[in-house]
Amino acid sequence: MSEAGGLRWPGSGAENSADEAWLTAIAQAAAGDSQAPLELLVEYLTLLADAAISGRRPREHELAIVRELGRRAAEQGIPAGRVVDLYLSAAWRMWRDLPDVVPYRNRDTVRASAQAVLRAVGEAIAVLVDSYQVATQQLVRQEESLRRELVDDLLRGDPDVSRIVERAEPFGLDLGRPHQVVLARPADGLPEGDTSANMLELFILDRFGDREVLVATKEGLLVVLIPTTAPSTAPRTITHDVGTLIHDALLRHRSGREWRVSTGRPYPGAYGIARSYEEAREALTLADRLRLDTAVVDARDMLVYRVLVRDQAAIVDLIQAVLTPLTQARGGAEPLLATLEAYFAVGEVATDAARRLNVSVRTVTYRLTKVKELTGHDPGDPDQRFTLHIAVLGARLLEWPSRDLPRGADTHS
Repeated sequence: MSEAGGLRWPGSGAENSADEAWLTAIAQAAAGDSQAPLELLVEYLTLLADAAISGRRPREHELAIVRELGRRAAEQGIPAGRVVDLYLSAAWRMWRDLPDVVPYRNRDTVRASAQAVLRAVGEAIAVLVDSYQVATQQLVRQEESLRRELVDDLLRGDPDVSRIVERAEPFGLDLGRPHQVVLARPADGLPEGDTSANMLELFILDRFGDREVLVATKEGLLVVLIPTTAPSTAPRTITHDVGTLIHDALLRHRSGREWRVSTGRPYPGAYGIARSYEEAREALTLADRLRLDTAVVDARDMLVYRVLVRDQAAIVDLIQAVLTPLTQARGGAEPLLATLEAYFAVGEVATDAARRLNVSVRTVTYRLTKVKELTGHDPGDPDQRFTLHIAVLGARLLEWPSRDLPRGADTHS
């Protein structure tokens, strides 16, 4: 059979130009009504006409063509409803005109023809929709796979910049603009099939009106790649509190679930994305080691801690010189360290520290006195307090005293 410009009339195989013109006119009218491509009606009108005249059911090779048309429609991004509307529109137009083309002799013939056409329409549309859905699922899986690969390469800092720019283009990413990475991690882990990523992408698109956003999952984390400057057509630009906005959206999405969110600083270019990701990931790690209570951490606020981590040899020396005497206390160093940590966190107010630790004020003051006795450093003295505070932060970063301090060459990062 020929395509839309010359549809074949069923029968002996000889082409009839008048009948072909009739089928073509129906196809053109149906395509115009539904705003769908004319080519999607190839074979469908022929099998309907054949069903109306001979009463036969669609043959497998005809349905195979319809199945292929469903796949093609999905790949072209044509809405499923529009494709179904095209097929129904073509069917009723053919049925309306059929008596003028092939006069029926009696009522039984009309009834049998109607049943055959309805059956052919049902089978064809069922095959069409099924093929469309399968193709759509395959396209979604393929896009998700491409998205994950792109995100992985961006976060890793793929050295093939020209290639990664080309791959980013279909997702609307302009790598010349500054981007930042935001990481979100649930306290209970990220299960397979979790819908938080989809929700988060819709939220950001709705909130900022910017299509240049990628949300993916990586190693149990939600990864958000977001521009920090918006084009002139966008209603709002990304603000510095995007971490808080994302955290609040995640809490609303699933009430009762705890999240920790970290934000890297924005940088331009493909390598800037990898740098922002490393900062956000390091901020998460440092927040865990420091046992920070805050649910949202910013890489900017973690710079001082990164300095401590970088000069590990110096911080080990400081811990050994200042804090190791605490191990002589009854119960070990941990209770005294926890007290110092709480005391500094609340602005050196013993009452607030006691409330934070769920102990009495007397216990807090006793422990602070013990610290002064063992270390020779007074937590109440401004100069000595600074030394103690830095030493406590370093201890938390190195997970001391639960882990031994690095020795020798291990102290150099």
